[in-house]
Amino acid sequence: MTSDTRYVLTLGCPDTTGIVAKISTFLADVGGWIVEAAYHSDADSGWFFTRQAVRADSVDLPLEQLRARFAEVAAEIGPETEWRLTSTAEPKDIVVLVSKEGHCLHDLVGRVATGELRARIAAVIGNHEDLRDFTSRLDIPFHYVPFPGPGQDKSEAFAEVAAITDRFDPDAVVLARFMQVLPPQLCEAWAGRAINIHHSFLPSFVGAKPYHQAFTRGVKLIGATCHYVTADLDAGPIIEQDVTRVDHSDEASDMVLRGRDIEKVVLARGLRWHLENRVLVHGRKTVVFS
Repeated sequence: MTSDTRYVLTLGCPDTTGIVAKISTFLADVGGWIVEAAYHSDADSGWFFTRQAVRADSVDLPLEQLRARFAEVAAEIGPETEWRLTSTAEPKDIVVLVSKEGHCLHDLVGRVATGELRARIAAVIGNHEDLRDFTSRLDIPFHYVPFPGPGQDKSEAFAEVAAITDRFDPDAVVLARFMQVLPPQLCEAWAGRAINIHHSFLPSFVGAKPYHQAFTRGVKLIGATCHYVTADLDAGPIIEQDVTRVDHSDEASDMVLRGRDIEKVVLARGLRWHLENRVLVHGRKTVVFS
């Protein structure tokens, strides 16, 4: 195990006194050398959230045994406690769903190649063939799944997408401008793993052609939103957002071009935070220890 490997503990529970003391005592007892510690107490929900990272080489216990021991601590904290204990040495896999536009996929591939995203793109699934050559040149498996037109039954196509995706059991299913609405059963199956980049600063301009909606409305700021996918269209818990300024001289096509840059950055940030277990979801909201 290398010296930069970390054990990462994330936890959410009803807020009360003594939570930090229990966690700190546990980490001290196992020899954990804490290198990151973040906390948030949410007054509205009454929940407490934390993310702790320790040097793995400071702990003599294997990860599974460490999990078993912390389970006892979590039980003491309370029955509603939600927690995860992972190692940064565990490989992370991503499956990317695409359509015709490749800017988000191109950006993710570059960030994976440079190590900015510590993950492997296990497969790309496209409902068009446009990005096959790009992925094939990089030896990334590309799977073409044709989708029927608007108003037609897409259940067989989604079943094929699910079958391919689930073979890899990915840590994240990234909808990189996939341009298809996941059915409720897939939203449930991939809950907390399906991540979408929406080309709008949600909750404004949901659905199709948000830049054109924004142009018609005469907005002065356009943005992008990275969020978890739920059965409610474009209404899942938000991970990250950003904006850029536009003015009266910009056409809808100009907004599309500027928006692509924002989409790439926002998706990359949100995905990295997800892969690093920096995002804790509670209800419709997130706590992001970025």
